[in-house]
Parts: sequence; structure tokens; C-alpha cells
Amino acid sequence: MTQYLEWLWAVFAIILFVGEIFTAGFVLMCFGLGAAIASALAFLGVGLVWQLIAFIVVSVVAVAFSRPFANRISNSNTGEVGIDRVLNREGVVLEAIDPDSRSGVVRVLSETWSADSADRLPIPVGARVEVLAVEGAHLVVREIETAAG
Repeated sequence: MTQYLEWLWAVFAIILFVGEIFTAGFVLMCFGLGAAIASALAFLGVGLVWQLIAFIVVSVVAVAFSRPFANRISNSNTGEVGIDRVLNREGVVLEAIDPDSRSGVVRVLSETWSADSADRLPIPVGARVEVLAVEGAHLVVREIETAAG
């Protein structure tokens, strides 16, 4: 059995590396790295106990160091791109929003957008609004209540 141990570690490492292709989070890759190191030690004639210790230590260290990287890549909130960058943002009405004619313009994040009222109420020029959704090329907004109003 021990004469084939180096090949068992190598096959185990390959299986883990291939399995990583189908999973997220880089966990299998970390254990595959541990198995590859254990395989190398087995080829060098190091004993089974040291192979197991190397497998465990390398795997744990690899997981610990890969977690921040994996979280940064896997996190769905890594940054707002496209139209998501205006959702839930505040803007100001530049041209009054008339729900009947579907006309109105708002400025959000220094960009000008056509806008519709979510409440189907008119919103005057200068009013502060919150972007609730996007429908086609229009933002759907709701007027933000002020403390005086």
C-alpha cells in the first residue's frame, strides 16, 4: 500500500483540483494543494505521518489565506455597476414629473434620467426623490418627504 501512496496523493490532488472547477470558494483547491504537497513528500520518501501533517497544515494555511480573496471575488455586492448604481440613490427633479404624460427628468449621481412617479403623483421641480426601480429607460422614483412638509 505504501508503495502506491504517492500516486494516491497525486490522484486525490487532481480530483480536488478538477472538483474546484465545479464549485465556488477555492476550498477544494486548498485541499488539492495540500494533497499535492503530501504527494511530493511521498515521492521523496517521507513517512506517512509527515505526509498527513503536511496535508493538514498546507490545507489549513491555504484556506486561511484564500478566504479574503475568495470572499472578494464571490461577493455579489462587489460594486455597483450598470443601472444598479442608481437604485436606492437620491436625486433631484430637474423637470416636473407628470405621471399622466410620463414626462419628467431627474439628476442622480450627476447623470440626467427620464423619470416616472412610483405613486402616480406629480412631483415638482427641485423636489428630492429616491430611485426605486428602473423600467426601460425611465427611473421610477418616489418623492422624499421633507421635515417641513
